[in-house]
Amino acid sequence: MRLFLLISVTLLLTSCKPDKKETKQSEKQNNPYDFVIAFGSCNNQNLPNPFWNEILQNNPNIWIWGGDIIYADTDNMKLMKSYYDQVKNDSVYSKFSKKAELLGTWDDHDYGLNDGGEEYTKKDSAQQLFLDFFDVSKNDIRRTRKGVYNSKTYTINNKTIKVIVLDTRYFRTPLSKDPTGEKRYIPDTTSSGTMLGEEQWEWLENELKNTTSDFNIIMSSVQFLSYEHGFESWGNMPHEVKKLKNLIVNSKAKGVILLSGDRHISEISSVKIDSLSYPLIDFTSSGLTHSYTSYSFEPNQYRITDVINDKSYGLLNFDLNNNKVVMEIRGANNKVLATYTQQY
Repeated sequence: MRLFLLISVTLLLTSCKPDKKETKQSEKQNNPYDFVIAFGSCNNQNLPNPFWNEILQNNPNIWIWGGDIIYADTDNMKLMKSYYDQVKNDSVYSKFSKKAELLGTWDDHDYGLNDGGEEYTKKDSAQQLFLDFFDVSKNDIRRTRKGVYNSKTYTINNKTIKVIVLDTRYFRTPLSKDPTGEKRYIPDTTSSGTMLGEEQWEWLENELKNTTSDFNIIMSSVQFLSYEHGFESWGNMPHEVKKLKNLIVNSKAKGVILLSGDRHISEISSVKIDSLSYPLIDFTSSGLTHSYTSYSFEPNQYRITDVINDKSYGLLNFDLNNNKVVMEIRGANNKVLATYTQQY
């Protein structure tokens, strides 16, 4: 009898033990992509962020902050630090930050000045607090270089993905205000302004001309393609838009995708450029804690998805064997609100 019970228990335990191959296959079915980038922007530290656990359900390899990590708008660095600490010490975000690698840039509110650019007097001090938030080492070049731009390359089997993070605040010259008051800003016709500054432009040119990556993801805090709304965008400096388009074409960089935030809406825009073998996409994801709920309409000739004015975040799912990217805007309960697939 005892022998029978021992054999029965042994068989039961053996049958319940998961097969390693089956477990790996199950994980693959739950996450069919080779690499996942999650990103988002506009995160008010005084409002609840419902997404950290939901984002993890998509198994992101990295999370890219698209700007406005906090809402500071201050030249009081002690106060700004307390806001960063508030986000960083949040128990849910703290767990999230240990499971996905963090990259990012700033926008105006974490930079310290609403719609601010080169004129902000506390930008050097604010830069150090921004780098502290990401635990950037003291000997990192960003500790002494002006601006928070940076890049990193990821290798997945025999494919590579480069992430380029731009700084559209530190060097940006003043925008042209609309004298009619109908819009906040209008395009600069003098071609004298700059979005990135000379040093960052040289760095970006080197990054794109020397890249061998299969995909090159460029994070810009403000929108690149959509500009008709009259708020901040690259379109306020048409000569800078043209310059970046020409650089992308001439560099022959593969799979360039632009990411942006700032607007408190999410959408995907696309343009076909002569001499570029793929469409140039600008994927906007904004915002995480608050959104443009009263949105009804605004023009965007490049828009290829619905505008999402709910709180949301973005996903780039890479199928590297097929050179395909599935882009998703996701909202509450991890629901897909809009999607677009691009073959490269």
